Order: sequence, then structure tokens, then C-alpha cells
Amino acid sequence: MRSVKFFILLAVLLAFTAIALSSEEESYIDESSDIPRPSMRGIANRFLGQRRITCDKYPRVCHGNGSPGPDCCKKKCVNVMTDKVNCGKCGKKCKFPEICCKGACVNLMSNKNHCGGCNNKCKKGRVCAYGMCSYA
Repeated sequence: MRSVKFFILLAVLLAFTAIALSSEEESYIDESSDIPRPSMRGIANRFLGQRRITCDKYPRVCHGNGSPGPDCCKKKCVNVMTDKVNCGKCGKKCKFPEICCKGACVNLMSNKNHCGGCNNKCKKGRVCAYGMCSYA
């Protein structure tokens, strides 16, 4: 019986907290701004008051400071020259041991031009083995 009362009290407290948060949120949304209103679908957006701006509607967002990259793939800013999931173009995924270097999927363990890391070229006559240029 005690636990039932506790859960009812907890539910009432959470309901009042949700009402208080939703009324606070409305007070700092600027109506004159050209930025779209935040989505109220997720509780994280409501609780934190985050604004979601996607690059499919606003492509310039990807060119701003702090953006992961200048390209827009599936509503996310990415750099197709280095992104493993969008290597060279949107949706092109690199296989397991490969990473994306200059827009191409390469295996760092065996590629002479990217041995152990992007743009780490082995000297002439050396072979890339296990990510290290061999001694020949």
C-alpha cells in the first residue's frame, strides 16, 4: 500500500514538473526570428530547449563554425572526404578495416599511399605491412 502511494505521489510530481517546464519554454522563443521553432516531439528537446536546424532545409548551416563538414547527407552535416559512412559521396560506406582518406575507402594496414594513416606514403621500394612501411 505504501509503494502505491509513493508511485502516485511521484507521478503527480512529474506531471507538475512537465507543466512547469513547458510554460518556461514558451517564454524564451523569439517570434521574430527566421530560425524555425524547435520540435516538441522528443523530451530532450523540451527539457533542454534545443533548436533543431537541418541542412536539407538550410544548407548554409554546414558551412558555419563548429560544423562537422560542408556537405549535407541525410539531414546531417558531414565531410565526404573523411567520413567513414559517407566516403566520397552520401551513403557510400567503407568496409570494416577501411577508413576514408581524400574521399576514398582505404585499408591503412596495406595501402602504400596511406600506410598507418591518411597521406602517410611509404618511400619508393618499401611495402606497407600491418600499417608500417617495411625495411627493404
